[in-house]
Amino acid sequence: MENNHQHLKKGLLPRHVQLIALAGMIGTGIFKGSSDTLNIAGPSVVFSYLLGGLLLFIVMSALAEMAIVFPNLNVQHLVYKAFGFHISFIVGWLYWVNWTIVTIVEILAAGSFLKYWFPSVPLWLLSFFCTVLIIGMNLFHVKYYGEIEFWFAGIKIAALTAFIILGFGILFGIIPSAIDDPLSNYTEHGGFFPYGIGGMLSALLVVMFSYGGAELIGVAVTETKDAEKVLPKVIKGTVWRVILFYILPILIICGLMPWNNVSGEDSPFVQVLNITGLPGAAHIMNFVLLTAVLSAANTGIYATSRMLYSMAQNGEAPKRLLKVSKHGIPINGITIVTICILIGVFFAYMAPDRVISYFMTIPGFTVLLVWISICLAQLKLRSQYTEQPFFQVKWFPYTTILAVISLATIFISFIFNKDNIIGSTVCLAIVFLLAAFSFAIGNNREKNDKA
Repeated sequence: MENNHQHLKKGLLPRHVQLIALAGMIGTGIFKGSSDTLNIAGPSVVFSYLLGGLLLFIVMSALAEMAIVFPNLNVQHLVYKAFGFHISFIVGWLYWVNWTIVTIVEILAAGSFLKYWFPSVPLWLLSFFCTVLIIGMNLFHVKYYGEIEFWFAGIKIAALTAFIILGFGILFGIIPSAIDDPLSNYTEHGGFFPYGIGGMLSALLVVMFSYGGAELIGVAVTETKDAEKVLPKVIKGTVWRVILFYILPILIICGLMPWNNVSGEDSPFVQVLNITGLPGAAHIMNFVLLTAVLSAANTGIYATSRMLYSMAQNGEAPKRLLKVSKHGIPINGITIVTICILIGVFFAYMAPDRVISYFMTIPGFTVLLVWISICLAQLKLRSQYTEQPFFQVKWFPYTTILAVISLATIFISFIFNKDNIIGSTVCLAIVFLLAAFSFAIGNNREKNDKA
């Protein structure tokens, strides 16, 4: 393999990185998952999103700080530098497993949304079509991936912005509607805290998974031009935008309809638009949902292929995964992800009515582990800085330690939640298997080094 074919190309612009981060976080978590958080906490869930956003800011700030001090190192490289082979191996492969499953689910979800317009076409065929589309997008130069993701994410953000403007217009009587006294929904039906502080804290579990994807900034850093200058600005902008795009829509939904009328069958956005009587609301929102899941799948393929490339650099995956195409794309990594997606499509052929729910039983709790590892890596590496960066986490180390404790608490609560018993068991089993592999491979590496 020639040396000039072993490196990813720096083709991502600041606006691409900004939208990649938003694309990872603004997806089914807000358009669909908001129904779950509302049922757990009622209107008070906005405080859950706010608390989660603060933790997100700490984690992303720690990542930006390390990216400035250690340029051209992504999340995987930073964890390796801080803790060595074993932890890096476990975190890297766990993150890859998580994003692979998420990508499969998003592809199948895209197929299910297409069935709204093509009810007679089987789910597996529609999902296969989506697979071909998304894989094709990822085979070109990374700048084209960034451009496509820029517009994918732009559609989601435009839809949320229009929803916010329309919603506040109705709430304050600027736009006429059939809804009487919408502001009363904040105080009725059990009040703003129907399940107390406990309900608000319980919703944090789902909220953190909704925010998962922000760390993709740390995966994209090696393909970003002037990353040390771009990342601090991108992270600051991303965090407050995500908080706004979650909190404001939730406030609008709770104002325009009783929170306890939100069902899990349809998106709360669809339910609200149906109430307002907006012509073609179902078709518009279905298109937005389709775009959202395709965007998430697109981001998932990017994340998984780059993670395999990064692990191959550290000797945690086969060296063949270092091969890149003439466009600078990790072609073997994308091939492996494609095979995994096609397996998911095959399951859709075997059990079309249950396949998505089956995959969703394996929760994306690995995001919490990755976030914890980022914070711990910063705590470990801070003493190795040759010079202090211009962008730093404020009140270090207290803020970073607070984030680690908070994330660990959420993680433990998730593991011992009886509703997640199947997914937690599967994921913990994966962790133990990866730990065993890491020590086996690590021992072989030590023997080879001595030889």
